[in-house]
Amino acid sequence: MANLRKFITFEGGEGTGKSTQSELLAGRLRAYGYEVVTTREPGGSPTAEYLRDIILSGKAKQFGAFAETTLFSAARIDHLRETIEPALKRDSWVICDRFLDSTRAYQGALGNLDPRVLKALERVVIGDMMPGLTFVLDLPPEEGLRRAQTRARGAAPDRFESEEIDYHKALRKAFLDIASKEPDRIAVIDGEATADRIADQVWSEVTRRFGIDA
Repeated sequence: MANLRKFITFEGGEGTGKSTQSELLAGRLRAYGYEVVTTREPGGSPTAEYLRDIILSGKAKQFGAFAETTLFSAARIDHLRETIEPALKRDSWVICDRFLDSTRAYQGALGNLDPRVLKALERVVIGDMMPGLTFVLDLPPEEGLRRAQTRARGAAPDRFESEEIDYHKALRKAFLDIASKEPDRIAVIDGEATADRIADQVWSEVTRRFGIDA
């Protein structure tokens, strides 16, 4: 196996299939006998899940990008301490639906948070706990929002789903810009393909990068 941290994240806009692909990849790894922990952000630990409810309710939006980022950071600290780090220490794989690149895109690029502040928070909160591999699932926002609405089954959109379409178009660009700067860590996958086709592409990339004999 290549010398990469067995920590994989899925990123992208609303409705791109991150949760689905996280579970499909976890299933394939488990079929090979690996222990896998699937988790999400914001959330992934009791305290982080509590903060998730506050963030997605939109209560922090009025205080600006810095306040939201601070809440995300607090949730991430607990998530790393309680879920991610213990799993990696026992040699488990960790697959996370969203992580630091979402903060970079939502609060950084779209919230116009000072990049110096964002980098400082990353150093303090994440340190050297960067994912070994990140997938950005790329999908036109119109289709992503349609999928998100279908999945919600009539529930009200959350803090981010309720933004205007131009916001989501800018979000898509932000994720692609982030991916272009870190090609060694981030792989972009066409989210318009079928779920099975995407899963095959993800698996191919995982086996190649981590040296799994599939």
